[in-house]
Amino acid sequence: MVQDALLQEVWIGVDVGTTGVRAIAYTAEGINVASSEAFYPLLTPHPNWAEESPLQIYEAIEAVIHKTVDALHYKNCKLIGVALSTVMHSFAGLDKDHEPLMDLQTWADSRSADIVRELKKDAIRCRNFYERTGCPIHACYPLAKIVWLKQNQPEIFERMKYVGSLKDYIFEKLTGQWVIDHSAASTSGMYNEKEMDWDDEILQFAGVSREAMPPVVSTTYSHAVTNAAAKRMHLPQGLPIVIGATDGVLVNVGIGAVEPGQLSATIGTSGALRMLTGKPMIDSKGMRTWCYNLVDDVWVSGGAINNGGMILRWVRDKICHYSGAQMENLDVDPYDLMTMKASHVAPGSDGLIMMPAFTGERAPYWNSELRGMLFGLSLNHGRSHIIRATMEGICYSLNSVMDALKDFGNVRDIRVSGSFTKSDLWLQILSDILNEQLILPDNSEGAAFGAAVLGFISSGRMKSIRDTKDLVHTKKIYMPNPENRKTYEELYAIFGRLYKNLQQEFSDITAYQNNI
Repeated sequence: MVQDALLQEVWIGVDVGTTGVRAIAYTAEGINVASSEAFYPLLTPHPNWAEESPLQIYEAIEAVIHKTVDALHYKNCKLIGVALSTVMHSFAGLDKDHEPLMDLQTWADSRSADIVRELKKDAIRCRNFYERTGCPIHACYPLAKIVWLKQNQPEIFERMKYVGSLKDYIFEKLTGQWVIDHSAASTSGMYNEKEMDWDDEILQFAGVSREAMPPVVSTTYSHAVTNAAAKRMHLPQGLPIVIGATDGVLVNVGIGAVEPGQLSATIGTSGALRMLTGKPMIDSKGMRTWCYNLVDDVWVSGGAINNGGMILRWVRDKICHYSGAQMENLDVDPYDLMTMKASHVAPGSDGLIMMPAFTGERAPYWNSELRGMLFGLSLNHGRSHIIRATMEGICYSLNSVMDALKDFGNVRDIRVSGSFTKSDLWLQILSDILNEQLILPDNSEGAAFGAAVLGFISSGRMKSIRDTKDLVHTKKIYMPNPENRKTYEELYAIFGRLYKNLQQEFSDITAYQNNI
């Protein structure tokens, strides 16, 4: 007992992303003491489809927890529990045993765009659904995915006993209990944010019953791991698993952006800007932003873009042809090489604009029919220009979200997280385009630490998410360069007009692609 008292208590935060999962063991002071990661493929069998195997994801989760637990044997630590963070907007129909009848549709899946187009013809209903759920009408939301399944795969819909998401599937596999947290539920488009429960009218519209939906619990809710799962992952029997929240809202907690006026800016596979609010907030001018639950009395308002780092990866593979084997032989990180090449191009990429909407777009346009383009190409443009224009185009998209969020209050500071924080150039571009100071925290694994924080709150070690504000420190500050501001203002205005003026062309080309 004396020996146990000397051990440092840790929680493992598990961050289940779009194409990979991390398990990181944290102390209550936010110190990373052990970690592991694994990856899995995003399946795109048809245009506009983006699926994953839930079983493959779960196997990866067990693997990284197992490795992290084993690493803790060599640390002066005591594991107190495991807490979860998952991506938003996933859907899979489940059978009577809570096993998936299909691959999991991810947030990037836009096959239900036709469903959304028809629904948007009823503007009053769309606004009503938005005001109740905080979710704009869009193909990323499970609401549209369920309607698509009912209309296009009725044989699976008829066999579907339960409506599942990645979060409730994982929690059930770990604990044997089928529930969903308020945060994940609030990203479904079927959850009434005022009542903090499933919305019966919207469920009826989707064609599913309340009995098909998982019971909703707090993001700090915990249940013991099953003995079988504990044995496979080398966990102590009875260890609590905290259901946690979604990765998007947990980023703010993990990087300490927990006070009014503090925003988080993230670019990973996708991208987002988010700010905390004390109550559900919706956009009065349209449906540009979403609002999701974090903990019972804290909400996150923001906007996510579909196309973040995945577009730079496309440039890496399709434009630069920097294959993994080639770069490994040279012992060079392809993104470091791309950043170096882009740094030799002037701000504004000599008038080249990348529209990064390769997979449609979420905030602020909520239009699955948008597509990517390079605008302004001339003979003087080369690969380096395309690389920089891609970085800038993604930042233009985030700036369009910022325009909407400014209506919710003054911006005090913006903290950054995600894979783009490895690039000084990309961070400076974002600061210039937003015309705001950016703070790079010393903890860039926001969602994993945010999940661990919910674990510490669940166990009583922390009182609230605001306890993290003094745990996360500034690593570097990026200030906007006034000399670049005029360039970016001019090009951002063109960027906005391209979105606005080419709606019919985007719709037509999407229809053409769907018929190929």
